[in-house]
Amino acid sequence: MLYNRRQFAAAGLGLAGTLIALRVPSAAETKETFEVTKTDAEWQKILTPEQYTVLRKHGTERAGTSPLDKVYATGTYHCAGCDLPVYTSETKFDSGTGWPSFFQPIENAVGTSTDWKLIYSRTEVHCRRCGGHLGHVFDDGPQPTGKRYCMNGVAMKFVPKT
Repeated sequence: MLYNRRQFAAAGLGLAGTLIALRVPSAAETKETFEVTKTDAEWQKILTPEQYTVLRKHGTERAGTSPLDKVYATGTYHCAGCDLPVYTSETKFDSGTGWPSFFQPIENAVGTSTDWKLIYSRTEVHCRRCGGHLGHVFDDGPQPTGKRYCMNGVAMKFVPKT
């Protein structure tokens, strides 16, 4: 059966509507309660515009733009929103993706939820204390975990070991 443009467009819109209706909300959208809470105005005061977009609006920085991608000094990566330590330099590796990548977070530092923004599901990673969006986790990382926590550098700050 052949479809004309109007029928094809209507079917596409119907499919898109179905996918949106079935979409699983992110941690922030479910109104999960976090230890650190602020109003949007308070977040905007303490974060740069880019940090606010990533941490609070679930944005993504452009690949290759984060200076943290090439930082391999000894230290800890903290959430830029609430300063919770989330990753250590011992778990960082060069994934070649253009984003800082880790094979494991610090215990009890992050939470996850399902993200359907790209129509297919991904596992979103957020700070367990403030709910800030950090990035996503994938199953193509190195051992010992096989995970690649692909983080937005702007969502974190590096604290060197002294």
